[in-house]
Amino acid sequence: MARVVAPILRLLFRPQVEGLDNVPAYGPLIIASNHLSFIDSFIIPLVIPRPVTYIAKAEYFEQPGLKGRFVRWFLTTLGHMPIRRGAQRAAMGALEQAVEVLQNSGAFAIYPEGTRSRDGRLYRGRTGTGWLVLATGARVLPIGLQNTETVQPVGASLPRVVWPGRPRPVVRIGPVMDFSHYKDLPPAKARRIITDEIVETIQKLSGQDYAGTYNQSAG
Repeated sequence: MARVVAPILRLLFRPQVEGLDNVPAYGPLIIASNHLSFIDSFIIPLVIPRPVTYIAKAEYFEQPGLKGRFVRWFLTTLGHMPIRRGAQRAAMGALEQAVEVLQNSGAFAIYPEGTRSRDGRLYRGRTGTGWLVLATGARVLPIGLQNTETVQPVGASLPRVVWPGRPRPVVRIGPVMDFSHYKDLPPAKARRIITDEIVETIQKLSGQDYAGTYNQSAG
């Protein structure tokens, strides 16, 4: 995948990356990003120079036919794990899998908003992100994405090739964030503070307007 597919995808999507030197070469790492398009989950692993694990909607793994088998193979190869949205037990199971990844010094990517933004605004973060930080002690790598919704708009079945003149997807990577100083706060308060600080940093990187509410759309 890294030797053959990644160079092809870089040629097709031409991502512009800023702040790559902020990515730690080793150690447990939570990658937290805004979410504008399905293609986000391909762009980020494409530019991060270490394996990245994601959770993805179970529906992506269950599509019928040849296309469904290809998508299932592709996501599994990239390290994506399925999650059935709307089931709290399943969501906690996914977070527990994330803990296992981080305990093995892996990199786990998460969208604090929970689902894609359909209007381009940045939504309030779900505190599962803060829970994961407190449960593992892992540092957070904030990322602000731009223009990925032009590569694959919501509802589009396939991404567009980024020809010269079209907006290139931008991956803006900030310095790692450490939240160990919040470990003695009441857990619920700490989860909220950590999540809000991560989202605030993502907003500065992405330049999005902040909605101030949870994203309720089924993205």
